[in-house]
Amino acid sequence: MSAAVVHMEDPAARAAELRRAIDYHSYRYYVLDDPEIGDDQYDALWGELKGLEAEHPELITPDSPTQRVAPEPVSELEKVRHPQPMLSLGNARSAEELRAWIQRMRNFLAREGITDPQFQFVAEPKIDGLAISLLYRDGVFERGATRGNGEIGEDVTHNLRTIPAIPLRLEDPDPPALIEVRGEVYMSLPDFAALNERRAAAGLSTFMNPRNSAAGTIRQLDPKLAADRPLSLWCYAVGATDGIAFDTHWGALAWLREHRFPVHPDIKKLETEDQVVAQCRAWEERRGSLEFEIDGVVVKVDQVALQRRLGSVGREPRWAIAWKFPPTTAVTKLNQIGWNPGKFGDLHPYAMLEPVHVGGVTVKLATLHNEEDLQRKDIREGEDVIVLRAGDVIPQVLSPAPHVAEREDRPAPARPPARCPICETPTVKPEDSVFTRCPNRDCPGRRWQLLKHFAGAMDIDGLGEKQVELFMNLGWVRTAADFYRLDPEQIASQTGFGKVSAEKLVKAIGDSQRQPFGRVLFALGIEEVGYVIGRNLAQHFRTIDALLAAEPEQIAQAQGVGPKMAAKIHEQLHDGQMQALIEDLRAQGLRLEEEGPPPGEGPLAGKTFVLTGTLPELTREQAGEMIVAAGGRVTGSVSRKTDYVLAGESPGSKLAQAERLGVLVIDEAGLRELLA
Repeated sequence: MSAAVVHMEDPAARAAELRRAIDYHSYRYYVLDDPEIGDDQYDALWGELKGLEAEHPELITPDSPTQRVAPEPVSELEKVRHPQPMLSLGNARSAEELRAWIQRMRNFLAREGITDPQFQFVAEPKIDGLAISLLYRDGVFERGATRGNGEIGEDVTHNLRTIPAIPLRLEDPDPPALIEVRGEVYMSLPDFAALNERRAAAGLSTFMNPRNSAAGTIRQLDPKLAADRPLSLWCYAVGATDGIAFDTHWGALAWLREHRFPVHPDIKKLETEDQVVAQCRAWEERRGSLEFEIDGVVVKVDQVALQRRLGSVGREPRWAIAWKFPPTTAVTKLNQIGWNPGKFGDLHPYAMLEPVHVGGVTVKLATLHNEEDLQRKDIREGEDVIVLRAGDVIPQVLSPAPHVAEREDRPAPARPPARCPICETPTVKPEDSVFTRCPNRDCPGRRWQLLKHFAGAMDIDGLGEKQVELFMNLGWVRTAADFYRLDPEQIASQTGFGKVSAEKLVKAIGDSQRQPFGRVLFALGIEEVGYVIGRNLAQHFRTIDALLAAEPEQIAQAQGVGPKMAAKIHEQLHDGQMQALIEDLRAQGLRLEEEGPPPGEGPLAGKTFVLTGTLPELTREQAGEMIVAAGGRVTGSVSRKTDYVLAGESPGSKLAQAERLGVLVIDEAGLRELLA
């Protein structure tokens, strides 16, 4: 029977069918990040249900997907009592403190007559968001509330209903009479950055961090405002229940997953103290690579019977603890804004800060990106600012502190300098550029950036920015070709170098002569030519002479190169200093021609690869070079035209996309077999 016939003969059945389909596909998209249908198909289902409910208002149910956003704001947030207290957690900040917590539990149970308890643990990320309680009665979402003081929270049902990851009805033929689901509402880092940019562009104050943005959103009176902000949810526990019981916390999480609640896939069940410590440290190491903020790891005793015997002390359960990480954001004073020229002369602002402890280190300097970003965020000297440091990311200034916007006597906005701060050359700002620039090609600041870039692009171990600066100041290195003229005795004469370290550095410089042609193109410091474009140009033209002889129209035929980029590349390649550098590097023995097979030849000819995750032995750049050298092609996104996805650890959404499209997934060993 067709959908149209069902609609005409039994609108109620069709509406129920559409609600189930929309709920299912929302779950696939928002919870699993693995959609089965395209946006157009989803929109068609949604549109049909909206139309059906408009024709038959009596079919509208409170749990219909169309009813997520209430038409009117609430007048105030009402106070509600939680059916079971939402307790807080004690903290541990080291392995010793965590082991001491476990020993305290053993001591307590021994006094209760339980000797040598066989603990099992569950370790889960401590999301830096807003704790909430979701109450389901007979399978229908009835009420959502903030944690508040643990006993009494605020009713924010109207806003929680707008979050697509929260089911409005349980997919269960025999749901429990009552179940309370607990979770953390948060905003992802990309969504947070986009929200702050929109607010800054509109002249509104920015949020200090994703947690503040989530908390501010969930307490809005108008659900339309909440619906416009991309909130997400991770569920981590079950609270009060009626008609269902769990023997373990792990079992409760499994039930939540089965009923389409978002539970983080990397939550682990662990057997020993050492495993718990290792898992906490592993989360801390990967903290900077996550798309959401965590401020620690929550460790819980898995067995519910032991949880009950352990009980609580004050407002903290004895059976759970939070391993806390150092904070990633802090407020401090911006003393001065400085400017540094980049390798193309573009002036980048940076912040000189009142030293502040953030992310486990003391931060004195932070990036301000570019002058347009500086103006959009309205960051000024002498004011308090919010500083972010996540993982190994360079510290950055996010925005002025929240109280700054209220001041009337703010300092004047910062402006780029009229002269280069390094060489004193008058600065210029091209019409199509977001940067003011130093036009002096011989500016020491620009040369240092270019030399530093070359050393990094050529993967020369031991040749960092301090060494580059030293060799520049001594007059030994003016262009990248001068690196290949250094000798060990010369280097060993300087403080900080010995004979062995000097020989090791010279050897590393010499080894870089074997880097492929594409990497040399990348290292030259041609604007618009990154690693991928350098590789594509090398594969397309095969030799530096062919590339130098090419007109812009021919350069534009290389993969990933458009007409504007081609014109810019052509102009820079024909600059006198660039051509002199290329000839000098040729004389030093660097590879300026492609050594692999031409496109369409080799064991991987005609095959398209996408790389994702961390490989055990190769970097992704090395793997890409091996694929290209064998005649294959590397692209950045998975499609039906992709032949292989090369996946390592933590592969992300590309792996899910490959599995959905039926693309063959291989590991590093599989790649080596193909190459063999």
